[in-house]
Amino acid sequence: MEISALPWDCAVILAALAIVVPWRGTVRVHKLLATPQLETRDRMAIYGSTTAFQWIAAGITVWRTYVRGWSPASLGLSLRDPAMTIGMGTALALLVAILQFASLRQLSRTPAAQHGISYQMLRKLMPQSTVEVFPFVALVITVSVCEEFLYRGFVFAALARLFHDSAVVAVLGSTAIFAVGHLYQGRPGLITTFILGLIFAAMRVWTGSLVPCIIVHLVTDLVAGIAGPRMLQRSGSAHSAALPEA
Repeated sequence: MEISALPWDCAVILAALAIVVPWRGTVRVHKLLATPQLETRDRMAIYGSTTAFQWIAAGITVWRTYVRGWSPASLGLSLRDPAMTIGMGTALALLVAILQFASLRQLSRTPAAQHGISYQMLRKLMPQSTVEVFPFVALVITVSVCEEFLYRGFVFAALARLFHDSAVVAVLGSTAIFAVGHLYQGRPGLITTFILGLIFAAMRVWTGSLVPCIIVHLVTDLVAGIAGPRMLQRSGSAHSAALPEA
């Protein structure tokens, strides 16, 4: 398969998303998980810095693709059929929310010895108080918009340009880079993220828009971040109550 050239600045952004972002995320999350306990100020700092980083990365990418003359449609920023596009995103978001609740319930019933990195992240990094919920919601909105633009918008378009508008390469390649970007979640998280990425990329191809991807991404992260800690906390209280007194 013949490969076309990519402008140097777009190639740098693509390499950063494929290599630098996974490395940075893995190092940062492992350092945070090694910390015995995170306070409210720690989580607020994480939410703020991540929000800033995402908008800066998306802003630079918008700037360089605009300079290079990439059309909004090529980046998934068009909306050919608003009713169908938004309806598809909403319906799939409801389905994903149901599956997310089922997954969280299963996780809450899993013995502590079998808890993996996903459980640790929910307990440490997700909001633990009302004060933390608002900046977390701002973070989720940011991640939903920026990551979808970066991966399903820019990376998808870049790979399509490199491989002469091959939708297969764009779908698989953007999904693989998206999954690797979440390498810090461990193997189970990597697999789950890859599957979700395939669904998002398929929606992007079908509708030509990032809107349904953003809707589903938003609901997925909100359920995990807001419902997750509460479900696991109730589970932990129940387990503690069931322990015999010494």
